[in-house]
Amino acid sequence: MLAMLLEKAGRPLVPAEVPRPEPGPRQVLLRVLACGVCRTDLHVADGELSRPKLPLVLGHEIVGEVVAAGAGASRFPAGGRVGVPWLGWTCGECRPCRTGRENLCERARFTGYDLDGGYAEYALADERYCFALPEALPAAEAAPLLCAGLIGYRSLAAAGDGAGRLGLYGFGAAAHIVAQVARAQGRRVFAFTREGDDAAQRFARELGAEWAGASGTPPPEPLEAAIIFAPVGALVPAALRAVAPGGTVVCAGIHMSDIPAFPYRLLWEERVVRSVANLTRRDGEEFFALAARTPIRVAVEAVPLARAQDALARLREGRVRGAEVLVPGLRA
Repeated sequence: MLAMLLEKAGRPLVPAEVPRPEPGPRQVLLRVLACGVCRTDLHVADGELSRPKLPLVLGHEIVGEVVAAGAGASRFPAGGRVGVPWLGWTCGECRPCRTGRENLCERARFTGYDLDGGYAEYALADERYCFALPEALPAAEAAPLLCAGLIGYRSLAAAGDGAGRLGLYGFGAAAHIVAQVARAQGRRVFAFTREGDDAAQRFARELGAEWAGASGTPPPEPLEAAIIFAPVGALVPAALRAVAPGGTVVCAGIHMSDIPAFPYRLLWEERVVRSVANLTRRDGEEFFALAARTPIRVAVEAVPLARAQDALARLREGRVRGAEVLVPGLRA
């Protein structure tokens, strides 16, 4: 099968013909229908997440068709369509696992980092960590939901049910999904983008944001919560300035540049800064049930698998509207 291999951080992905894997116990072999290109892939490829298995197949927003199953794997029928997320395996024994926080498992293994992912024609996954997907969603549109959507959903929950005025910093794959969920919940959305990114600001308004502007610009009124999707530490004090007393700032990324020093008065009045890490299977079950009943417009650009390196470059340069999705078989 064709796979795009990361052989060393900082180097381009290499197209390679590798043996098609065989499923082990509780695993399913999937023919990859689509795989989203996530900013976390970029952090791994650039060496900002520093302990990946190498060589590695990136990709953790996988939509695939079951073509074979290993011993004990019976959740999904042959030909069934499933989604594979970032969380690929947990031990079930450590304290976080035993207290409903498997996203913090001490021995967790992650798809496209510890385990080969979906930048390939076929992929393996533990069936216990796969999700059934809404039937109405095309594969390419479902793929970004498996990380951008799930992390957005967990971040929205962390922002609090009472956060009616919500700021979103960085209007990319995750924000364009969570903005629609937030609007469906009756929240008001304020979008923050790079200075001069008029296209992203127009896109945010198209998806229901009532205001969109540069990240250094104060919103027209204080926010009750803010979610930071951009991996820029300087946005933390900016978001604290924008939230009202008692407000919450959620850092949603797995990697962020250093947060600069800021005066205590920005945190005072019971403002909260918190992070969101990974996801749980319960998050996925809740989110995909919500997605099945909530109209979500997923803006995607389909990219041939062989052009995965180009897709990463466009993401790095901020030239993506919505999300990019690799599609094996699509002509370059």
